[in-house]
Amino acid sequence: MTLLKHSVAAAAVFSVSVAVVAGQQQPPAQTPPPAPPAVSGPKTNLGADANGNPLRLAVKTGHVSNYDESKVAPYTLPELLRFADGSAVKSAQDWTRRRAQIVRLYETEIYGRIPAKAPAVTWQVTESDPAARDGAALRRRVVGAIGTGTGSQQIRLTVYTPAKAAGPVPVILLVNFGGGPTPPAAAASGKPLPSGEPPVADAILARGWGYATVGYQDIQPDRANTFSEGVIGLTLAPGQQQPAPDEWGTISAWSWGVSRILDYFEGDTLVNSRQVALFGHSRLGKTALWASALDERIAAVYSSCSGEMGAALARRDWGETVDDMAQNFAWQFAGNFQKWPGKWKEMPVDAHMLIALSAPRPVFITGGTTDQWADPVGEFLATVAAGPVYRLLGRKDLGVVELPPLDTPLTDGDLGWHYHTGGHTATTADWQAFLTFLGKYFKS
Repeated sequence: MTLLKHSVAAAAVFSVSVAVVAGQQQPPAQTPPPAPPAVSGPKTNLGADANGNPLRLAVKTGHVSNYDESKVAPYTLPELLRFADGSAVKSAQDWTRRRAQIVRLYETEIYGRIPAKAPAVTWQVTESDPAARDGAALRRRVVGAIGTGTGSQQIRLTVYTPAKAAGPVPVILLVNFGGGPTPPAAAASGKPLPSGEPPVADAILARGWGYATVGYQDIQPDRANTFSEGVIGLTLAPGQQQPAPDEWGTISAWSWGVSRILDYFEGDTLVNSRQVALFGHSRLGKTALWASALDERIAAVYSSCSGEMGAALARRDWGETVDDMAQNFAWQFAGNFQKWPGKWKEMPVDAHMLIALSAPRPVFITGGTTDQWADPVGEFLATVAAGPVYRLLGRKDLGVVELPPLDTPLTDGDLGWHYHTGGHTATTADWQAFLTFLGKYFKS
């Protein structure tokens, strides 16, 4: 890992001014996330450094955000290709067993396991438009009822497939910000809510593929003190206030919802359920990686700007840290995650492992120059460090160990990367690069 530790020296030039708001990296501006909970005691928002990078105080540890490469302490990543007892992983069969160990660590210590009593989802097509998008697509509204009984919670899925498709087609599933009860102000305005469609929707359909969108809060609310709601609430015993310490936070709940959508796709004659790619941005980029680790039916992953506890290395002290996430977004993780503030280097996992859990399936990672809070260089290094698993399984890694020039997509391998000029968003250029990357695997 020495090469990885020192390959970032030239990357400091990319620590340019940012326009990131407080807290965890945020979703695109048109769909603002819920505000983080108020933190009592010391002021946690310390403003910004000379380059505009946000400075945050972690109350429990006293850590303040770092953006100076010279202050990134040396670190050693957990071994991907060694079992817990220290013996080497030498074959694909060995990796299957090692992979199971890593998944269990993430379930227990980071995201939380999905309880066996999670409810079933029943799906029904409620609306169909055969001439959507100026006649280019068949659009269907599909509703999934979570659990049974009156007033069941609903997952609202919208599916677009090419209007003239001769058979089942590959689909890109976008888990988007939104969903949940419509805010009263938005309902009163009469204006349509953001659709969350990709900026390359026409290009997707032109390739003979489809795409689908879902609002993540249909599955589980994204704020503190809501474990009694959503799918998590349906699994709590009477009087229980929150899941057990090793059970799911919201990222695992959203991942559970992705799997239930894959269940629906398996019965949809217009969708090739063996060719479903998953997209998520920011905290939903974390979700995309974890959902793929849990459900190998996901054929490819596009994780956009997922940052800390997503694709960025936690051991690399840059921007948002484990301390920040545990303080400001505790509900997204298992209760056991609270053991790790100030102890990043002792965690049994790191982001290269999360990425590698999708191997040999393709994974595409992106970051932005003005999104240093999410540590795009750390995302790149984690993608490089996941490479040995891909090589072990006979696939191609990223192909480089040094950060490539900006706005230069890497799409030749089974790991893909794009460092875009700009902020915390999935740009059109990111999407175009992803379609090129995915085109090696998906056919119309």
